Amino acid sequence: MPPYHPPKKYSVRIDGHRTSISLEPVFWEKLCAAAAARGQSINALVAQIDAERIRSETPPGLAGAIRIWLVTHEKSGWITPAAPCPI
Repeated sequence: MPPYHPPKKYSVRIDGHRTSISLEPVFWEKLCAAAAARGQSINALVAQIDAERIRSETPPGLAGAIRIWLVTHEKSGWITPAAPCPI
């Protein structure tokens, strides 16, 4: 059975500004794995996703953009499990 869990709030920094995002833990774990695979911090990856979403024609909210980015990149097969994320 999939790991159903409501979203949790996580603190991140984008361009030096603190903000929080609400993600289900499974997406947070995937975000951690993606950052590790790219050799980036979570903050750097979130800032990159944020910049990409702002440039899109119809930008979603940040949490939605993160989910879309993760699913899109996971389909390419390069996101692999990594060490547990800091919460």
